[in-house]
Amino acid sequence: MTKNEHKGLNDPAGITIDYIDYLLPEDRIARFPCEKRDASKLLVYSQKQISETQFTELPSYLPDKSLLIFNNTKVVQARLLFHTSEGFQVEIFCLEPDESYADVTSAMIQTGEVKWNCMVGNLKRWKQPQLTLTMPGVQLCAEKRKHENGVVSVLFTWADKTLSFAEILDRSGVLPIPPYLKRETTVIDKERYQTIYASEKGSVAAPTAGLHFTEPVFEKLSEKNIAHTYVTLHVGAGTFKPVKSTTIGEHLMHAEWIEVETETITRLLTDKTVIAVGTTSLRTLETLYWMGVKAALNPDAGLKELEITQWDAYDLPDHFDKKASLTALLNWLGKQSTGKLICRTSLLIAPPYRLKIAKGIITNFHQPKSTLLLIISAIVGQEWRRIYDYALSHNFRFLSYGDSSLLLAD
Repeated sequence: MTKNEHKGLNDPAGITIDYIDYLLPEDRIARFPCEKRDASKLLVYSQKQISETQFTELPSYLPDKSLLIFNNTKVVQARLLFHTSEGFQVEIFCLEPDESYADVTSAMIQTGEVKWNCMVGNLKRWKQPQLTLTMPGVQLCAEKRKHENGVVSVLFTWADKTLSFAEILDRSGVLPIPPYLKRETTVIDKERYQTIYASEKGSVAAPTAGLHFTEPVFEKLSEKNIAHTYVTLHVGAGTFKPVKSTTIGEHLMHAEWIEVETETITRLLTDKTVIAVGTTSLRTLETLYWMGVKAALNPDAGLKELEITQWDAYDLPDHFDKKASLTALLNWLGKQSTGKLICRTSLLIAPPYRLKIAKGIITNFHQPKSTLLLIISAIVGQEWRRIYDYALSHNFRFLSYGDSSLLLAD
């Protein structure tokens, strides 16, 4: 496919959906995880060469002085299965907290009541004012407030005010697994659809690139003096929402919460080669660069003014180097007297985007017509098709429970 066939490649808004489309046979989708986390295959793309190995060998393929950035978010049991008085099941899927809360953590620690934006399955059957879900030791009530653009605002209430909403979800909810798995959540998913380092509750989908990592792999990384640290992006609709419009310009990216320690930002200033573990880590890293640009342009900006919208990366000047941008952001944070950056990002990464902080990514193989595949095409250009053709013809497993890849930018 030539550039002339897709004139929009110099303008991400003009990219058509067929640019990120490919045929994914059903039998290539991994329905269940490998028996062992690190037993997956690893495709390596470096200097335009493709090779394959086992994931346990990842440390051998990473550049010297690499710094791996992991997303330590934890998937919550966000599916709540209510029943109407007529016996119809209504599934309430908690996407993100109401905008009245400062961040995801603030909403998770609420007691007695909390408001969330949700997707509701079988909404037409929800006619009574309130639905009630009774579990051992918990009675949770849901009241529909407003319905807009496919998202329903729901007020949840519960009598036991010693319980936080996070605890309510732990007791009442079901762990969400991707719908393309076409099966119900099982016991194995509670362990395996969660990274071993997950610690910050708030995601409705796993940062799946990290599912392959085990303690032995971390030990190998340590032996090779490859450092790592963590950021947090709570995965919401922005990450998994499919592109249904004809062009990317018509697709709306939802904002997602990120949390990054100032110490982590300082570590990014070193000469290490930064490798993102997953698309969520990558979007967080690149968001930091653009926030730094905004801070450099307006040191007195408020937090809301620094937050990154969908098209900021294509509208803002990009002549700042990594050091200048991150130093400006650290200076801004110093004025706020805070040790952590907590905000939202809607950053869209698509061609002709060029990475500002990361030099590569460890990631699974993504769905056709997804913003995740747009990220891959921004990193490796139209080589993404050759990479995916190789994976399909060499029996790689695809999507969340599938195999992994290491893609190093030129």
